[in-house]
Amino acid sequence: MRDLLDGVRPTDRPARLLLVHAHPDDETLTTGVAIAHHVARGDEVHVLTCTLGEEGEVIPPELAHLEGDGPTLAAFRRTELAAAMAALGATHHLLGAVTPQDAPAFRDSGMAGSAAAADPRAWAGVSLAAAAEALGAVLEAVRPDVVVTYDAGGGYGHPDHVRTHEATRAAVAATGSAPPLFGTLTPVSWAVEDAAWLREHVPADAGWVLPAEDSPYAANVVPDEVVTHAVLDAGVLAAQAAALRAHATQVVVGDGWYALSNRHVFRLAGREGYARLDPSTGRPLPEGAA
Repeated sequence: MRDLLDGVRPTDRPARLLLVHAHPDDETLTTGVAIAHHVARGDEVHVLTCTLGEEGEVIPPELAHLEGDGPTLAAFRRTELAAAMAALGATHHLLGAVTPQDAPAFRDSGMAGSAAAADPRAWAGVSLAAAAEALGAVLEAVRPDVVVTYDAGGGYGHPDHVRTHEATRAAVAATGSAPPLFGTLTPVSWAVEDAAWLREHVPADAGWVLPAEDSPYAANVVPDEVVTHAVLDAGVLAAQAAALRAHATQVVVGDGWYALSNRHVFRLAGREGYARLDPSTGRPLPEGAA
C-alpha cells in the first residue's frame, strides 16, 4: 500500500492535507493516525468539521445533562474538539465559520428519521449545491494537495457522513486543480485481526460489547485489494489516544482500544486504510489508477 502523498508531495514546501468530517470526534476516530502522522512529518494538516454534533449521545453520567440540549452540547463539544486538535497538532476549520468564535453554518442532523433532520440547518438536508459551495470555499482557501473524507456509505451510513462525502466529492470535482480525493476504508484482513485482538485484550466481563467471530463487519470493511493506500504509524498512538480522551462526551479510551456510547469496542492499531475515489462516482479507483 502507498502513502497518501505518493506522487503528489510538493518539493518546494510542506505538503498540505485537508480532512473533512461531519462531527467532532470523527476526525480522531476515523483519521487520527493520518492527522498525527503527517503533523509529525512536518506536513500542513487541516481538519474541517461540518457540524458541532448537537445530537450526540453523552457517555459520562456527570455530563448527562448536556444530552438533548443542542446549543449547550454543541458549545461543550466545541471545547472538546479544540483540545483534540491541540493534541493532534492540526489546524481546525468549522464549516461556515469565519472566526473560531462563529457558529457553524450547519447543524447535526441526527440519525435517519430523527426530528433533528427536519431542522432547516440540518447538514444532511441542505441542498447538495449549498453544501458543496460551502466546502468549495474552504478548498479555495486551503488549496490542499490531497483531500480525505468518508467512503460513499459514510463509514456506517450516518446521513451526515454520507452528505459530507457527497459534498466533498462535488466540491473537489468543481475545482480547477481537482486534488486527489481519498476515502477511508478498512481491509478485511485488518478487521479480522482487530476483532481477534479485542477478544483477547478487552475484559469480557466488564460490559463492553466485543466482536463475535461471526459478527458482520461495517460497510467500509472491504476486500484487501480495494485499499490501495495506508498510514501505518504506531508511534502516533499516544497522540490519537490523547485526542480521543478530549472527546469525553463521546468516547471511552482503554489500553489499546476505545468504546463508543453503545459500548462497542474498537482497536487502536496505529493504522488506517484508504483508497483514492473517483470524484464523479465516489467509487474507489483500482491500484494503478491512483
